[in-house]
Amino acid sequence: MKYKRILLKLSGEALMGDKQYGIDAVRLEQYVNEIKEVKDLGVEIAIVIGGGNIFRGVQAESSGIDRVQGDYMGMLATVINAMALQSALEKTGMYTRLMSGIKIEEVCEPFIKRRAVRHLEKGRIVIFGAGIGNPYFTTDSTASLRAIEMEADVVLKGTRVDGVYTADPEKDTTATKYPQISFQEVYEKGLNVMDMTAFTLCQENNLPIIVFDMNKSGNLKAIVAGEEVGTLIS
Repeated sequence: MKYKRILLKLSGEALMGDKQYGIDAVRLEQYVNEIKEVKDLGVEIAIVIGGGNIFRGVQAESSGIDRVQGDYMGMLATVINAMALQSALEKTGMYTRLMSGIKIEEVCEPFIKRRAVRHLEKGRIVIFGAGIGNPYFTTDSTASLRAIEMEADVVLKGTRVDGVYTADPEKDTTATKYPQISFQEVYEKGLNVMDMTAFTLCQENNLPIIVFDMNKSGNLKAIVAGEEVGTLIS
């Protein structure tokens, strides 16, 4: 395998499938099967999942909720998704650990770097919930930070689009895909890959990002095997 230890970033919205909100059991099962394929190859896997299918902190202000309070609500939403993913993974016989940026000891271990690394070394899938435990930081930032702390080989950002394009391919039919692009080019072209904090963390620590379509079966396995899937940012 090209990558021995990966951090997989999934959006909360991806779990909705065709629903308006919540978790689609079919989509969840598909993701679990993709992850199991990679796990069976001996790859160490850490996962960060968003909470946008349940609640978004940045949208809270428009409804009169304090931004900090809204962000904490969003963190709790990520824990709900993480628990659902953990349960689904364990049903297939995989061993997992759920670690949280905020203390919810009845359902999650508190995040401790050395313990998280040890879980990975023992072959457990580690899911990071509740972001980094602070408001004003997105789950993209969490993914970048945890990947650096875990010394992951790559951040795999699973989306519903098969890479980075010159424009939004869902809105602009003339948009063309970049098979590979540098961090500097993404800056200069103003492409929307991750929020700036997350992106800068990866750039400063020479941590490559691959943006790919998680909904296409086999993509995750192909990436860890070294095939050119999605867009590589390095």
